[in-house]
Amino acid sequence: MNKFPMTVQGADALREELNHLKTVKRPRIVSDIADAREHGDLKENAEYHAAREEQGFCEGRIQEIEGKLGNAQVIDVSKIPNTGKVLFGVTVTLLNIDTDAEVKYQIVGDDEADIKNNRISVNSPIARGLIGKEVDSEIEIKTPGGQVEYEIIAVDHI
Repeated sequence: MNKFPMTVQGADALREELNHLKTVKRPRIVSDIADAREHGDLKENAEYHAAREEQGFCEGRIQEIEGKLGNAQVIDVSKIPNTGKVLFGVTVTLLNIDTDAEVKYQIVGDDEADIKNNRISVNSPIARGLIGKEVDSEIEIKTPGGQVEYEIIAVDHI
């Protein structure tokens, strides 16, 4: 089976969610099902059906997280020496050559990507264009808005 890259923070967040689902949400759902059963006829009991549906979603999410964690290749970029090369997990500071705007992105796994927090997927066009490049390199990245030229200002192993 293929291993999927994941940062330490991403793996910790998934473990935290898994723990919450197993220790808080799952017992609450079981209790809700038991309460709904006490109300009588299960065929027409909306509370029972809603609790069972929620249980299905919860169990599905537990299986999904366990699968992701089982196939994760957790990479701690802070333990890798900084050579100035763009790798998975690093935080890259870019300068848009046309607009002189600076932007910082952390390159993370698919499940951790969150553009609002400047965390981009390793499979995104920008990250694919950056991987393997070094500080002071100029690169052209094809985006939906057209070609954009960037200069890599800094690579941080945070």
